[in-house]
Amino acid sequence: MRRVGVLALQGDVPEHRRALEGVVPARDVKFVRSEADLGAVDALFLPGGESTTIARLLEATGIWRALRHRLAEGFPVLATCAGLILLSRTLEPSPSGRDPPTLGVLDVRVRRNDYGRQRESFEAPVRVEGLRGAEYPGVFIRAPRILEVGAGAEPFAFRGTEIVGVRAGPVWGLTFHPELSGDPRLHHAFLEAVWGQKPAKPQRSKTTVPTTKATPRARAQR
Repeated sequence: MRRVGVLALQGDVPEHRRALEGVVPARDVKFVRSEADLGAVDALFLPGGESTTIARLLEATGIWRALRHRLAEGFPVLATCAGLILLSRTLEPSPSGRDPPTLGVLDVRVRRNDYGRQRESFEAPVRVEGLRGAEYPGVFIRAPRILEVGAGAEPFAFRGTEIVGVRAGPVWGLTFHPELSGDPRLHHAFLEAVWGQKPAKPQRSKTTVPTTKATPRARAQR
């Protein structure tokens, strides 16, 4: 049995869990709040949120050091928005000068909040290589921008000609928020790619509860 972790220190934690409910059984999804929690999962989702706050909490809980060690061993991670910032090799200095440390495992140079403030949030179609069906509904909220991709990373998601997703083996980073799209295809594709097989299907109940897709202007972001 493989377990999926969602880093649950700050950010879009319940949104990632809801997205995963359509991909794997609920019993196989675990919130990661400690080093012990990290050791109990086989893949991790790093949510969007406030990158400086998440970095500080990763250090305080001891997860930062443990995550760095596991990443060096090939641990699968999908990072969205703030998560991408924390995995990047280099951050372009922001005007505030209060940039977080990074784990340096994705060979990209990134600038935080480069699409503007909350009111400039938007949705746009994203072409994801290998993803079946229509273009993916990208949700961009105070998103980082990928300025440069090094030889150690592979672009695989594009908004027009702009790179909005990269991967390096089992580590994927996205500038947008798939957890807010109402479309579980990227969560499913990630787990299938890094595990080499389709994830176990969740048990479907006879009664379904309709859900409402979150939009940038309806979401309160940090």
